[in-house]
Formats: sequence, structure tokens, C-alpha cells
Amino acid sequence: MQSNNPVFRRSEEFSRAGGGNQTYAGYGDPSTWSTGQPGQGSEVAYGAPQAPVRTERMTIDTVVQKTAISLGVVVVAALATWILTPEVTEFSQASDLGPLIAATTIGSLGAFALSMVLSFKRVISPVLVLVFAAVEGVALGGISKLFNVMYGDGVVQGAVIGTFAAFAGTLAVYKFFNIKVGAKFQRMVMAGVFGMIGLSLMELVLGAFGAEIGLFGVSGLGMLTAFAGLALGVFMLIMDFDFVEQGVANGLPERESWRAAFAMTVSLVWIYTNLLRILAYFSQD
Repeated sequence: MQSNNPVFRRSEEFSRAGGGNQTYAGYGDPSTWSTGQPGQGSEVAYGAPQAPVRTERMTIDTVVQKTAISLGVVVVAALATWILTPEVTEFSQASDLGPLIAATTIGSLGAFALSMVLSFKRVISPVLVLVFAAVEGVALGGISKLFNVMYGDGVVQGAVIGTFAAFAGTLAVYKFFNIKVGAKFQRMVMAGVFGMIGLSLMELVLGAFGAEIGLFGVSGLGMLTAFAGLALGVFMLIMDFDFVEQGVANGLPERESWRAAFAMTVSLVWIYTNLLRILAYFSQD
């Protein structure tokens, strides 16, 4: 099965169907394996391929463990950013918001850059996944603290609860209705994701010249992208679940559990930030 998702298509093993009958590079056809000529004992004949070495396989448990670690790093980094940045109130001056805005900006740009690297990296790097999670946590901590001051305590709490509810609900629907992810669905979702990224970059450039449109603000126009982003986040989770299911069936190496953890972390953060904007909009007087 070949995925259109750049996060998953970098995994060569994922494109091989029928994990039990795979022939891995470097091992050749099992019928060519040799134990050597008589009299050589346990030595392998010169030039004969070695028998494959068993490696740990990706399982639901390994995916859950890696995802929990990744999300744990996000939460710890977010809490650290919230606590270590200067206290702000609705009456704080712009200068008082400097450190918080700087942490949010640096974290957001760093997370975006690392997500692009990880999305197109053929061999997933657990270290990079954890660095991404830490940087993403810094960004989320800053954004959450700003929204907490501007729109009230319940906004952040509601977004957190809503994110985990969306995860549980999407997983339940995926399993109950036995949803199958096709190539057309994948292309549609990825087109939407890259479209959102393009719009956010355009808004960033316009904002630098003081001409932002408000596509990603807490406004009527911003709600269009917020609800569209929330729907995309749910679709991204469905693709994540499909990758895990197919990966376990195909016997992917355990290392690929980190790719699944990275993808689900991105999806959950995507859902959280859009829920945060939606709840902020409806909490306004």
C-alpha cells in the first residue's frame, strides 16, 4: 500500500503489503540461504547471504508508548513555558508581553521547520521527534497563556478536554464503522493541509507589512479556517489510525512507532489550536 501522506510514504516498509511474506533488502530470497558445504560445520559458505536477523516489530503497545512520550514532552515544555515566562494580565503593557510572544514565535517557527524535516525524512529520528515535541510545547505554552489572559481560564481547559474527546471519538468511529482510507481521501486531506499552511504563510507575510486579513484570528473570518482546520485535524487522525493499522499488519520495525507518534502529535496539536480559537470566539462578550 502506497500512502500519499508525506509523513508515511517515507517509510519504505509501509509500501510493502503482506508483512508475513516480505523479502527485505539485503537478505534475498529465503530459498537461496545456505549453511555451507559439508565439513564446514556451522560456518556459512563464502559469499552466501546471511539469514535475516529478527528485529522488534511495531505493535499497538509500542505506538501508544511512543505517542505518550511525545505528548508528555509537549505538555512538560508547555507547562515550563507557562511558568517561566513573566506573569501577564489583561492590563499588561506590550513590553511585558515581549518574552511570551518571543517564546511563542520561536517555538512555532522551530516546530514548523522540524515538522517539515520529519515529514520528508526517510529514516525517522526519535531524537528529532522529541526535539519537535519540546519546541511545539514551547509554542503551545505561549499561545495558551495568551489565550488564558485574553479570553478567560475556561478556554484552555475546554480546548484540552475537547482535543482528547476528539481523539477518543474519532478512534471510536474509525473502529466501529471500519473506515477504510483510500488514495482519494488521502489526496484530499493533504491538499487541505498544504492549503492551510500556504494561507498561514501568506498571512504571516501580510502581517509583517501590517496588512493581515485575519484568517487565523478570533473573528468571523477566522472561524472559517478554525472549523475547516478542526475538520482537517480529525481527518488527519483517521489517516494516522490507518497507518498504525497497516503498519502493524505489515510488520513494520518498532522504530516506525516514532513516525506514528510524530504524526498523531501533529494531528492533536492541530486540533487543539483550532479548538482554542473556536472556544475563544464564543467566549467573547
